[in-house]
Amino acid sequence: MKVLHRSLLTLLFFSTCSIWSQEQILTKEEVISRALEENFGIKLAKNQVEIADNNQSIFNSGYLPSLTGLAGANYDLNDRITEPENGEIVDQRGIESNRYNASINLGYTLFDGLGRFYNYKSLKEQYDLSQLDARETVENSILQIMSVYYEIARLSENIDVLEETLEISKNRVTRAQYQFEYGQANNLVVLNARVDVNNDSIALIETEQQLRNTKRDLNVLINREISDNRFQVDTTVNFVSELELESFVDEAEMNNVSLLQIEQSLEISDYDIKISKSGYLPSVDLTGSYGWNRNRSAATAFFPGSTTTTDGFAAGVSLRWDIFDTGRTKVLVDNSKIRYQSQEIRKQQLQSEIRRDIANALGNYRNKLYILRVQQQNVDTNLDNFNRSQEQYKLGRITSIEFRQAQINLLDARTSLNLAKYDAKLAELQVLQLTGQLLNVEL
Repeated sequence: MKVLHRSLLTLLFFSTCSIWSQEQILTKEEVISRALEENFGIKLAKNQVEIADNNQSIFNSGYLPSLTGLAGANYDLNDRITEPENGEIVDQRGIESNRYNASINLGYTLFDGLGRFYNYKSLKEQYDLSQLDARETVENSILQIMSVYYEIARLSENIDVLEETLEISKNRVTRAQYQFEYGQANNLVVLNARVDVNNDSIALIETEQQLRNTKRDLNVLINREISDNRFQVDTTVNFVSELELESFVDEAEMNNVSLLQIEQSLEISDYDIKISKSGYLPSVDLTGSYGWNRNRSAATAFFPGSTTTTDGFAAGVSLRWDIFDTGRTKVLVDNSKIRYQSQEIRKQQLQSEIRRDIANALGNYRNKLYILRVQQQNVDTNLDNFNRSQEQYKLGRITSIEFRQAQINLLDARTSLNLAKYDAKLAELQVLQLTGQLLNVEL
């Protein structure tokens, strides 16, 4: 039993060590989730949305009244000489007088030509536009992050291929060494095999360095510790079905963020015209106040000193109508209309550009898928050729140079397949972004 107990503890120890030695798998979902919380660009975009949210609040609308409190005090110290026509001169020194006042004043605009109303509506639209701007930032950030993520996946798979290639080359050196020792080959075969090992080692080392650099790029984008490279990525790639992709393309003009932004800008421009037109109408203001005043005056030669206190309410309504304001309002209205027309022209231009970009991206994506299928066939063919060449090489029917060529062909085919796979996925992401579906599908 003691032996069994020790065996179980040993097995548990090595299993735990094995778990801790394995690198963490950083999934696409985890990367995107962290990016939405930690990416610097997305954080800045969220702050802009918060600013727009504050701007659209009732406190920035002009609908609330203003309430102002005022208070003051005055102190006078004077010398006075009074010279009446028939009488003695009266000389008064150090005459003091005091005045105190306090008031609460209320101001409210009852009507301003509907400018306040349309400005409030415009602020609501600007908030919606800020959300679209934030969405655009998120889409661009996610596209950038996934590009780096898939580059890590490509380099990781290339490293696996290069490690296999290096192992085969090392075995070839061993075989060539034995052949040389037994007189079946000259030393040139051994030297060629060693050169190939060196070349394969260099390719592996360079790819590993590229992988480390790319991992650092991803860490910056999702705000992780830059030196933390102890993670792997998911190399699984799934593509959207052709039927679903076609439905995305059909609805692109309703979902593309750039087109939604221009629509929102048109709404804001329309409100700008109405705000400018409010200058043709009068404004009506309401004022109200409560005041308190206290005056204490010193006695004079003819009047005794007195203290006067007053308090009370006051209210008033005022109307202002700029019947002619030198044409300033007309210029504002005309310019607002021109800006609206410019937005419409920009919308037409953008619609044409988006249709072109979607057509180009879709054609590029389908081309990448075709290349991916061809590269897969190419790998199958080169793998079969390599296996046959390896058998022939072991039997001594082909030279090491011919075997090396088969090995290089297989290496190129497998790395080209990795490149084609991730190129196709990135091309698909471009289509999804243009159709406004990048944030709605599983990546």
